[in-house]
Amino acid sequence: MPQNIFRFIKTGTLTILCVLLMGAAARAQQVISLQQAIDLTIKNNLTIKQAQLTEALADEDYKQAKYNELPSLSASSQGNYYFGKSQIAGAFAYSTSALNMQGQANLAITLFQGGQLHNQILQNKLALDVDKTGTAKVKNDLLLNVVTDYLVILTDQDLVIAAKQQIALAQITLDRAQKNLDAGNATRADLAQAQAQLQTALLNLTNAQNQVDIAILILKQYMEMDSSAQIVVEKPDISKLTDVRTIFDATEVIKTAFTSNPDIKLAELQQETYAQAIKIAKGNYYPVLSFGGGLGSSYSNQAKDFTTLLAIPFSTQLSNNFNQYFGLSLQVPIFNHYSARTSVRKAKLNYEYAELTTQLAKNTLSKTIIQAVLDLQAAEKSLLSSTQTYNSNKEALNITKQRYDAGLVNTLDYNIALTNYNKSQNDMIEAQYQVVFRSKVIDYYLGNPIVL
Repeated sequence: MPQNIFRFIKTGTLTILCVLLMGAAARAQQVISLQQAIDLTIKNNLTIKQAQLTEALADEDYKQAKYNELPSLSASSQGNYYFGKSQIAGAFAYSTSALNMQGQANLAITLFQGGQLHNQILQNKLALDVDKTGTAKVKNDLLLNVVTDYLVILTDQDLVIAAKQQIALAQITLDRAQKNLDAGNATRADLAQAQAQLQTALLNLTNAQNQVDIAILILKQYMEMDSSAQIVVEKPDISKLTDVRTIFDATEVIKTAFTSNPDIKLAELQQETYAQAIKIAKGNYYPVLSFGGGLGSSYSNQAKDFTTLLAIPFSTQLSNNFNQYFGLSLQVPIFNHYSARTSVRKAKLNYEYAELTTQLAKNTLSKTIIQAVLDLQAAEKSLLSSTQTYNSNKEALNITKQRYDAGLVNTLDYNIALTNYNKSQNDMIEAQYQVVFRSKVIDYYLGNPIVL
Protein backbone atom coordinates (compact mmCIF):
# COMPACT_ATOMS: atom_id res chain seq x y z
CA MET A 1 0.00 0.00 0.00
CA PRO A 2 2.71 2.57 0.81
CA GLN A 3 4.37 1.68 -2.47
CA ASN A 4 1.13 2.42 -4.33
CA ILE A 5 0.81 5.72 -2.49
CA PHE A 6 4.42 6.56 -3.44
CA ARG A 7 3.69 5.79 -7.07
CA PHE A 8 0.56 7.93 -6.93
CA ILE A 9 2.46 10.88 -5.43
CA LYS A 10 5.30 10.46 -7.93
CA THR A 11 2.92 10.32 -10.87
CA GLY A 12 0.97 13.32 -9.62
CA THR A 13 4.14 15.33 -9.08
CA LEU A 14 5.41 14.56 -12.56
CA THR A 15 2.06 15.51 -14.02
CA ILE A 16 2.06 18.84 -12.21
CA LEU A 17 5.64 19.54 -13.34
CA CYS A 18 4.75 18.77 -16.95
CA VAL A 19 1.76 21.09 -16.79
CA LEU A 20 3.90 23.86 -15.28
CA LEU A 21 6.63 23.38 -17.88
CA MET A 22 4.12 23.42 -20.71
CA GLY A 23 2.59 26.58 -19.30
CA ALA A 24 6.01 28.22 -19.00
CA ALA A 25 6.86 27.23 -22.57
CA ALA A 26 3.59 28.67 -23.81
CA ARG A 27 4.27 31.92 -21.95
CA ALA A 28 7.81 32.04 -23.36
CA GLN A 29 6.47 32.00 -26.91
CA GLN A 30 6.24 35.45 -28.43
CA VAL A 31 3.11 36.12 -30.45
CA ILE A 32 3.98 38.00 -33.66
CA SER A 33 1.34 39.82 -35.70
CA LEU A 34 1.92 40.69 -39.35
CA GLN A 35 2.47 44.36 -38.49
CA GLN A 36 4.98 43.42 -35.79
CA ALA A 37 6.82 41.20 -38.26
CA ILE A 38 7.00 44.08 -40.73
CA ASP A 39 8.12 46.59 -38.07
CA LEU A 40 10.82 44.26 -36.71
CA THR A 41 12.08 43.54 -40.22
CA ILE A 42 12.36 47.24 -41.07
CA LYS A 43 14.06 47.91 -37.72
CA ASN A 44 16.52 45.01 -37.59
CA ASN A 45 17.12 43.61 -41.09
CA LEU A 46 20.78 43.88 -42.05
CA THR A 47 20.06 44.36 -45.75
CA ILE A 48 18.05 47.47 -44.92
CA LYS A 49 20.83 48.75 -42.67
CA GLN A 50 23.34 48.29 -45.49
CA ALA A 51 21.09 50.29 -47.83
CA GLN A 52 20.77 53.03 -45.21
CA LEU A 53 24.56 53.24 -44.84
CA THR A 54 24.94 53.53 -48.62
CA GLU A 55 22.38 56.32 -48.52
CA ALA A 56 24.33 58.07 -45.74
CA LEU A 57 27.54 57.89 -47.83
CA ALA A 58 25.72 59.45 -50.79
CA ASP A 59 24.49 62.23 -48.51
CA GLU A 60 28.08 63.02 -47.53
CA ASP A 61 29.09 63.16 -51.21
CA TYR A 62 26.24 65.58 -51.86
CA LYS A 63 27.32 67.84 -49.00
CA GLN A 64 30.92 67.77 -50.21
CA ALA A 65 29.87 68.78 -53.72
CA LYS A 66 28.24 71.89 -52.23
CA TYR A 67 31.29 72.60 -50.07
CA ASN A 68 33.49 72.52 -53.20
CA GLU A 69 32.00 75.89 -54.25
CA LEU A 70 33.48 77.56 -51.17
CA PRO A 71 36.92 79.23 -51.27
CA SER A 72 39.91 77.22 -50.11
CA LEU A 73 42.14 78.75 -47.46
CA SER A 74 45.49 77.35 -46.38
CA ALA A 75 48.39 78.44 -44.23
CA SER A 76 51.96 77.15 -44.08
CA SER A 77 55.17 77.87 -42.22
CA GLN A 78 58.76 76.72 -42.60
CA GLY A 79 61.83 76.93 -40.41
CA ASN A 80 65.35 75.88 -41.47
CA TYR A 81 68.81 76.04 -39.98
CA TYR A 82 71.41 76.37 -42.71
CA PHE A 83 75.06 75.38 -42.71
CA GLY A 84 77.46 76.80 -45.26
CA LYS A 85 76.68 79.72 -47.47
CA SER A 86 72.97 80.58 -47.46
CA GLN A 87 70.92 83.71 -48.09
CA ILE A 88 69.62 85.62 -45.13
CA ALA A 89 65.82 85.79 -45.31
CA GLY A 90 64.63 89.31 -46.15
CA ALA A 91 68.09 90.64 -46.95
CA PHE A 92 70.49 90.70 -49.88
CA ALA A 93 73.22 89.05 -47.84
CA TYR A 94 74.66 85.60 -47.17
CA SER A 95 75.86 83.80 -44.04
CA THR A 96 77.75 80.58 -43.27
CA SER A 97 75.02 79.55 -40.80
CA ALA A 98 71.54 80.95 -40.33
CA LEU A 99 68.11 80.23 -38.92
CA ASN A 100 65.46 81.23 -41.46
CA MET A 101 61.71 81.16 -40.85
CA GLN A 102 58.89 81.83 -43.32
CA GLY A 103 55.11 81.81 -43.11
CA GLN A 104 52.30 82.40 -45.60
CA ALA A 105 48.54 82.06 -46.11
CA ASN A 106 46.75 81.54 -49.42
CA LEU A 107 43.17 81.93 -50.57
CA ALA A 108 41.80 80.43 -53.82
CA ILE A 109 38.35 80.34 -55.36
CA THR A 110 37.17 78.94 -58.67
CA LEU A 111 35.09 81.53 -60.52
CA PHE A 112 34.24 79.45 -63.58
CA GLN A 113 34.85 75.81 -64.47
CA GLY A 114 32.43 75.09 -67.29
CA GLY A 115 29.57 74.69 -64.81
CA GLN A 116 31.13 71.50 -63.46
CA LEU A 117 30.85 72.42 -59.79
CA HIS A 118 27.15 73.23 -60.05
CA ASN A 119 26.43 70.19 -62.22
CA GLN A 120 28.32 67.96 -59.82
CA ILE A 121 26.06 69.17 -57.01
CA LEU A 122 23.00 68.28 -59.06
CA GLN A 123 24.41 64.88 -59.95
CA ASN A 124 25.28 64.05 -56.36
CA LYS A 125 21.77 65.10 -55.30
CA LEU A 126 20.35 62.70 -57.88
CA ALA A 127 22.73 60.00 -56.67
CA LEU A 128 21.41 60.56 -53.15
CA ASP A 129 17.85 60.23 -54.43
CA VAL A 130 18.87 57.00 -56.18
CA ASP A 131 20.14 55.54 -52.92
CA LYS A 132 17.05 56.73 -51.03
CA THR A 133 14.88 55.01 -53.62
CA GLY A 134 17.12 51.95 -53.37
CA THR A 135 16.49 51.85 -49.62
CA ALA A 136 12.74 52.13 -50.24
CA LYS A 137 12.95 49.30 -52.77
CA VAL A 138 14.77 47.06 -50.30
CA LYS A 139 12.13 47.78 -47.67
CA ASN A 140 9.25 47.15 -50.07
CA ASP A 141 10.75 43.92 -51.39
CA LEU A 142 11.33 42.65 -47.86
CA LEU A 143 7.81 43.71 -46.88
CA LEU A 144 6.39 41.59 -49.70
CA ASN A 145 8.61 38.68 -48.67
CA VAL A 146 7.43 38.97 -45.06
CA VAL A 147 3.77 39.02 -46.10
CA THR A 148 4.32 36.07 -48.44
CA ASP A 149 6.06 34.03 -45.76
CA TYR A 150 3.43 35.00 -43.19
CA LEU A 151 0.69 33.68 -45.48
CA VAL A 152 2.73 30.51 -46.05
CA ILE A 153 2.86 30.01 -42.27
CA LEU A 154 -0.90 30.49 -41.97
CA THR A 155 -1.48 28.08 -44.85
CA ASP A 156 0.80 25.41 -43.41
CA GLN A 157 -0.68 25.82 -39.92
CA ASP A 158 -4.15 25.18 -41.33
CA LEU A 159 -2.74 22.16 -43.13
CA VAL A 160 -1.38 20.92 -39.78
CA ILE A 161 -4.86 21.26 -38.27
CA ALA A 162 -6.35 19.43 -41.25
CA ALA A 163 -3.69 16.71 -40.94
CA LYS A 164 -4.57 16.20 -37.26
CA GLN A 165 -8.25 15.89 -38.18
CA GLN A 166 -7.31 13.38 -40.86
CA ILE A 167 -5.32 11.39 -38.29
CA ALA A 168 -8.34 11.30 -36.00
CA LEU A 169 -10.53 10.00 -38.83
CA ALA A 170 -7.90 7.45 -39.83
CA GLN A 171 -7.60 6.26 -36.23
CA ILE A 172 -11.37 5.77 -36.00
CA THR A 173 -11.25 3.80 -39.23
CA LEU A 174 -8.38 1.66 -37.92
CA ASP A 175 -10.19 0.95 -34.66
CA ARG A 176 -13.31 -0.05 -36.54
CA ALA A 177 -11.29 -2.26 -38.90
CA GLN A 178 -9.68 -3.97 -35.90
CA LYS A 179 -13.08 -4.63 -34.32
CA ASN A 180 -14.47 -5.97 -37.59
CA LEU A 181 -11.44 -8.23 -37.94
CA ASP A 182 -11.89 -9.50 -34.40
CA ALA A 183 -15.57 -10.15 -35.14
CA GLY A 184 -14.73 -11.94 -38.38
CA ASN A 185 -16.39 -9.27 -40.55
CA ALA A 186 -13.16 -8.02 -42.17
CA THR A 187 -9.91 -9.36 -43.52
CA ARG A 188 -6.34 -8.56 -42.62
CA ALA A 189 -6.12 -6.72 -45.95
CA ASP A 190 -8.82 -4.33 -44.70
CA LEU A 191 -6.85 -3.79 -41.51
CA ALA A 192 -3.64 -3.19 -43.47
CA GLN A 193 -5.39 -0.60 -45.61
CA ALA A 194 -6.61 1.23 -42.50
CA GLN A 195 -3.12 1.10 -41.01
CA ALA A 196 -1.65 2.49 -44.23
CA GLN A 197 -4.24 5.28 -44.20
CA LEU A 198 -3.19 6.22 -40.65
CA GLN A 199 0.50 6.17 -41.52
CA THR A 200 -0.17 8.39 -44.53
CA ALA A 201 -2.02 10.84 -42.32
CA LEU A 202 0.85 10.83 -39.82
CA LEU A 203 3.33 11.48 -42.64
CA ASN A 204 1.18 14.36 -43.90
CA LEU A 205 1.23 15.86 -40.41
CA THR A 206 5.02 15.55 -40.22
CA ASN A 207 5.46 17.20 -43.61
CA ALA A 208 3.01 20.00 -42.80
CA GLN A 209 4.65 20.72 -39.44
CA ASN A 210 8.07 20.72 -41.10
CA GLN A 211 6.85 23.30 -43.61
CA VAL A 212 5.56 25.45 -40.73
CA ASP A 213 8.94 25.25 -38.98
CA ILE A 214 10.81 26.21 -42.14
CA ALA A 215 8.52 29.17 -42.86
CA ILE A 216 8.81 30.41 -39.27
CA LEU A 217 12.61 30.13 -39.49
CA ILE A 218 12.57 32.24 -42.67
CA LEU A 219 10.40 34.84 -40.92
CA LYS A 220 12.82 35.00 -37.98
CA GLN A 221 15.69 35.50 -40.43
CA TYR A 222 13.88 38.47 -42.01
CA MET A 223 13.45 39.96 -38.53
CA GLU A 224 17.09 39.11 -37.59
CA MET A 225 15.74 37.14 -34.65
CA ASP A 226 17.60 34.34 -32.88
CA SER A 227 16.72 31.08 -34.60
CA SER A 228 16.13 29.46 -31.20
CA ALA A 229 13.52 32.06 -30.20
CA GLN A 230 10.04 30.62 -29.72
CA ILE A 231 7.42 32.53 -31.70
CA VAL A 232 3.91 31.94 -32.96
CA VAL A 233 2.22 34.03 -35.61
CA GLU A 234 -1.09 35.69 -34.89
CA LYS A 235 -3.87 34.34 -37.08
CA PRO A 236 -6.15 37.10 -38.37
CA ASP A 237 -9.90 36.77 -38.63
CA ILE A 238 -10.51 34.27 -41.43
CA SER A 239 -13.48 36.33 -42.63
CA LYS A 240 -11.12 39.21 -43.37
CA LEU A 241 -8.88 36.90 -45.35
CA THR A 242 -11.76 35.88 -47.57
CA ASP A 243 -13.00 39.44 -48.06
CA VAL A 244 -10.30 40.49 -50.50
CA ARG A 245 -10.42 42.37 -53.76
CA THR A 246 -10.20 40.08 -56.75
CA ILE A 247 -11.09 42.36 -59.68
CA PHE A 248 -8.33 44.59 -61.07
CA ASP A 249 -7.78 46.34 -64.40
CA ALA A 250 -4.22 45.48 -65.46
CA THR A 251 -3.88 48.70 -67.50
CA GLU A 252 -4.84 50.88 -64.53
CA VAL A 253 -2.54 48.93 -62.20
CA ILE A 254 0.37 49.39 -64.62
CA LYS A 255 -0.35 53.12 -64.95
CA THR A 256 -0.32 53.56 -61.18
CA ALA A 257 2.72 51.36 -60.70
CA PHE A 258 4.77 53.43 -63.15
CA THR A 259 4.39 56.44 -60.84
CA SER A 260 5.02 54.69 -57.52
CA ASN A 261 6.97 51.48 -58.01
CA PRO A 262 10.54 51.75 -56.59
CA ASP A 263 12.02 49.79 -59.51
CA ILE A 264 10.79 52.36 -62.03
CA LYS A 265 11.73 55.31 -59.82
CA LEU A 266 15.21 53.86 -59.38
CA ALA A 267 15.74 53.40 -63.13
CA GLU A 268 14.47 56.90 -63.96
CA LEU A 269 16.65 58.55 -61.31
CA GLN A 270 19.72 56.68 -62.55
CA GLN A 271 18.90 57.90 -66.05
CA GLU A 272 18.77 61.50 -64.78
CA THR A 273 22.11 60.96 -63.05
CA TYR A 274 23.72 59.96 -66.35
CA ALA A 275 22.14 62.99 -68.08
CA GLN A 276 23.82 65.18 -65.51
CA ALA A 277 27.11 63.36 -66.09
CA ILE A 278 27.03 64.52 -69.73
CA LYS A 279 26.94 68.16 -68.58
CA ILE A 280 29.83 67.55 -66.22
CA ALA A 281 31.89 65.94 -68.98
CA LYS A 282 31.20 68.87 -71.37
CA GLY A 283 32.63 71.21 -68.74
CA ASN A 284 36.09 69.91 -69.68
CA TYR A 285 35.83 71.88 -72.97
CA TYR A 286 35.70 75.23 -71.12
CA PRO A 287 38.54 77.27 -69.59
CA VAL A 288 38.96 77.49 -65.84
CA LEU A 289 39.05 80.95 -64.24
CA SER A 290 40.31 81.22 -60.69
CA PHE A 291 40.98 84.00 -58.22
CA GLY A 292 43.76 83.78 -55.71
CA GLY A 293 45.44 85.85 -53.04
CA GLY A 294 47.85 85.48 -50.20
CA LEU A 295 50.15 87.07 -47.67
CA GLY A 296 53.39 86.10 -45.96
CA SER A 297 56.50 87.18 -44.09
CA SER A 298 59.92 85.85 -43.02
CA TYR A 299 62.56 86.04 -40.27
CA SER A 300 66.30 85.29 -40.05
CA ASN A 301 68.54 85.43 -36.99
CA GLN A 302 71.36 86.80 -39.22
CA ALA A 303 69.46 89.85 -40.46
CA LYS A 304 71.15 93.03 -39.22
CA ASP A 305 70.65 96.76 -39.43
CA PHE A 306 73.45 98.00 -41.72
CA THR A 307 73.71 101.29 -39.88
CA THR A 308 73.98 99.88 -36.36
CA LEU A 309 75.10 96.34 -37.23
CA LEU A 310 72.61 95.12 -34.65
CA ALA A 311 70.25 92.19 -35.16
CA ILE A 312 66.83 93.21 -36.38
CA PRO A 313 64.14 92.20 -33.86
CA PHE A 314 61.67 89.43 -34.73
CA SER A 315 58.59 91.67 -34.82
CA THR A 316 60.38 94.27 -36.93
CA GLN A 317 61.41 91.66 -39.47
CA LEU A 318 57.86 90.32 -39.72
CA SER A 319 56.63 93.87 -40.36
CA ASN A 320 59.38 94.77 -42.84
CA ASN A 321 59.10 91.47 -44.79
CA PHE A 322 55.30 91.37 -44.84
CA ASN A 323 53.96 90.88 -48.43
CA GLN A 324 50.60 90.39 -50.08
CA TYR A 325 49.31 89.40 -53.51
CA PHE A 326 46.12 88.70 -55.44
CA GLY A 327 45.47 87.80 -59.03
CA LEU A 328 43.47 85.87 -61.59
CA SER A 329 44.41 82.60 -63.24
CA LEU A 330 43.00 81.39 -66.56
CA GLN A 331 43.62 77.89 -67.87
CA VAL A 332 42.46 77.27 -71.44
CA PRO A 333 42.30 73.64 -72.64
CA ILE A 334 43.84 73.41 -76.12
CA PHE A 335 44.65 69.74 -76.57
CA ASN A 336 44.21 67.04 -73.92
CA HIS A 337 44.62 63.85 -75.96
CA TYR A 338 40.88 63.85 -76.73
CA SER A 339 40.16 62.95 -73.10
CA ALA A 340 37.35 65.54 -72.87
CA ARG A 341 35.69 64.23 -76.04
CA THR A 342 36.01 60.66 -74.82
CA SER A 343 34.44 61.57 -71.48
CA VAL A 344 31.47 63.19 -73.22
CA ARG A 345 30.97 60.23 -75.56
CA LYS A 346 31.12 57.72 -72.69
CA ALA A 347 28.66 59.80 -70.68
CA LYS A 348 26.22 59.81 -73.62
CA LEU A 349 26.57 56.05 -74.06
CA ASN A 350 25.89 55.54 -70.34
CA TYR A 351 22.77 57.69 -70.68
CA GLU A 352 21.53 55.63 -73.63
CA TYR A 353 22.16 52.47 -71.62
CA ALA A 354 20.17 53.93 -68.71
CA GLU A 355 17.31 54.77 -71.11
CA LEU A 356 17.17 51.13 -72.20
CA THR A 357 17.33 50.01 -68.58
CA THR A 358 14.35 52.20 -67.71
CA GLN A 359 12.33 50.86 -70.63
CA LEU A 360 13.25 47.29 -69.73
CA ALA A 361 12.15 47.91 -66.14
CA LYS A 362 8.80 49.21 -67.38
CA ASN A 363 8.37 46.27 -69.75
CA THR A 364 9.23 43.78 -67.00
CA LEU A 365 6.86 45.44 -64.53
CA SER A 366 4.05 45.47 -67.12
CA LYS A 367 4.47 41.76 -67.81
CA THR A 368 4.66 40.99 -64.09
CA ILE A 369 1.48 42.91 -63.32
CA ILE A 370 -0.45 41.34 -66.20
CA GLN A 371 0.70 37.93 -64.98
CA ALA A 372 -0.30 38.84 -61.40
CA VAL A 373 -3.82 39.82 -62.51
CA LEU A 374 -4.17 36.58 -64.49
CA ASP A 375 -2.83 34.59 -61.51
CA LEU A 376 -5.42 36.21 -59.24
CA GLN A 377 -8.22 35.34 -61.65
CA ALA A 378 -6.96 31.76 -61.85
CA ALA A 379 -6.66 31.55 -58.06
CA GLU A 380 -10.24 32.74 -57.62
CA LYS A 381 -11.50 30.11 -60.07
CA SER A 382 -9.37 27.48 -58.33
CA LEU A 383 -10.86 28.44 -54.96
CA LEU A 384 -14.40 28.13 -56.30
CA SER A 385 -13.63 24.76 -57.86
CA SER A 386 -11.76 23.40 -54.83
CA THR A 387 -14.52 24.55 -52.48
CA GLN A 388 -17.14 22.76 -54.55
CA THR A 389 -14.95 19.66 -54.70
CA TYR A 390 -14.42 19.77 -50.93
CA ASN A 391 -18.15 20.07 -50.23
CA SER A 392 -18.89 17.20 -52.61
CA ASN A 393 -16.21 14.98 -51.07
CA LYS A 394 -17.36 15.88 -47.57
CA GLU A 395 -20.90 14.79 -48.42
CA ALA A 396 -19.59 11.68 -50.18
CA LEU A 397 -17.51 10.77 -47.10
CA ASN A 398 -20.51 11.15 -44.82
CA ILE A 399 -22.64 8.90 -47.03
CA THR A 400 -19.85 6.37 -47.43
CA LYS A 401 -19.26 6.32 -43.67
CA GLN A 402 -22.93 5.62 -43.01
CA ARG A 403 -22.92 2.79 -45.55
CA TYR A 404 -19.61 1.51 -44.17
CA ASP A 405 -21.03 1.47 -40.64
CA ALA A 406 -23.99 -0.48 -42.01
CA GLY A 407 -21.64 -2.94 -43.74
CA LEU A 408 -22.78 -1.93 -47.24
CA VAL A 409 -19.32 -0.87 -48.51
CA ASN A 410 -15.87 -2.31 -47.88
CA THR A 411 -12.83 -0.69 -46.29
CA LEU A 412 -11.26 0.11 -49.66
CA ASP A 413 -14.21 2.23 -50.75
CA TYR A 414 -14.24 4.05 -47.42
CA ASN A 415 -10.49 4.74 -47.60
CA ILE A 416 -10.87 6.11 -51.12
CA ALA A 417 -13.61 8.47 -49.94
CA LEU A 418 -11.46 9.52 -46.97
CA THR A 419 -8.42 10.13 -49.20
CA ASN A 420 -10.47 12.24 -51.61
CA TYR A 421 -11.83 14.27 -48.70
CA ASN A 422 -8.38 14.87 -47.25
CA LYS A 423 -6.92 15.99 -50.55
CA SER A 424 -9.82 18.29 -51.36
CA GLN A 425 -9.58 19.86 -47.91
CA ASN A 426 -5.87 20.60 -48.40
CA ASP A 427 -6.50 21.95 -51.90
CA MET A 428 -9.21 24.28 -50.62
CA ILE A 429 -7.01 25.63 -47.81
CA GLU A 430 -4.16 26.35 -50.21
CA ALA A 431 -6.55 27.97 -52.71
CA GLN A 432 -7.95 30.28 -50.01
CA TYR A 433 -4.54 31.65 -49.19
CA GLN A 434 -3.50 31.83 -52.83
CA VAL A 435 -6.36 34.26 -53.50
CA VAL A 436 -5.24 36.39 -50.56
CA PHE A 437 -1.60 36.30 -51.62
CA ARG A 438 -2.30 37.15 -55.28
CA SER A 439 -4.48 40.08 -54.23
CA LYS A 440 -1.81 41.40 -51.85
CA VAL A 441 0.80 41.21 -54.61
CA ILE A 442 -1.27 43.58 -56.74
CA ASP A 443 -1.73 45.86 -53.71
CA TYR A 444 2.05 45.94 -53.49
CA TYR A 445 2.39 47.11 -57.11
CA LEU A 446 -0.29 49.75 -56.50
CA GLY A 447 1.74 51.09 -53.58
CA ASN A 448 -0.98 50.25 -51.06
CA PRO A 449 -0.08 49.14 -47.52
CA ILE A 450 -0.25 45.37 -47.19
CA VAL A 451 -2.38 44.36 -44.22
CA LEU A 452 -4.32 41.25 -43.25
